[in-house]
Amino acid sequence: MNLFLGILELVVCFSGVVIIDKLFGRRGLYSWMALAVVFANIQVSKQVDIAGVSTALGNVMFASTYLATDILNEKYSVKASKNAVKLSAAALIAYIIFAQFTQAFTPNEFDVVDPSLKTIFAMSVRITAASGFMFVLSNWCDVLLYQKIKEKTSGKYMWFRNNISTIICNCAENFAFSILAFWGTYPLLYCLEVAVAGSLVEMLIALCDTPFLYLAKLSKKTGILLEDEDGNSDNENNYNTVNEEAA
Repeated sequence: MNLFLGILELVVCFSGVVIIDKLFGRRGLYSWMALAVVFANIQVSKQVDIAGVSTALGNVMFASTYLATDILNEKYSVKASKNAVKLSAAALIAYIIFAQFTQAFTPNEFDVVDPSLKTIFAMSVRITAASGFMFVLSNWCDVLLYQKIKEKTSGKYMWFRNNISTIICNCAENFAFSILAFWGTYPLLYCLEVAVAGSLVEMLIALCDTPFLYLAKLSKKTGILLEDEDGNSDNENNYNTVNEEAA
């Protein structure tokens, strides 16, 4: 059942990134990045077995941020990718702060969720701190590596730069995060098991996001639901020119 749900989440999540780009353009991808990093930090508290392998949830949501930055790089500019990482980092900081406010309030006699919230948010302080640091570092490196490979290959072989940058940065992030977030809470051997298993899962996920990147690249008209703000709309084709100049 978990394997089926994992595959379904992957398809829904990556399709969501492509749809968000189509409907809301780069602004939608900025929003997706902020949503994904916050929700992934909630998901990652849950440990599951998928196909007999122990791992933490959140892998797919985190992987979707790499897809989002790659789409931003391909269709808009490398600066748009960097801005997305900065905005999602700000969203993560806000999540940490308001998670602490949530825990600090004293519940009344009618409350039934406070113990559960404290369990999630108490654990998420350490998890989110580790995740936040590795998220920003790995996504920033992914943007730089993706752009460097793009320059070296003269803009060819999009599948190559997509997979190489995502696999290297995502697996490094997953391994470091598993140790920083869970060592002490769980046995070291289990943390290493989660790290290795998560990295293998990340490799498979990275390979799966490539068709969605090509699908998004084929869609030239984006931001179709956004109002034109003083002539500054995502519904234009000159972002590819901007991206080429930036490269």
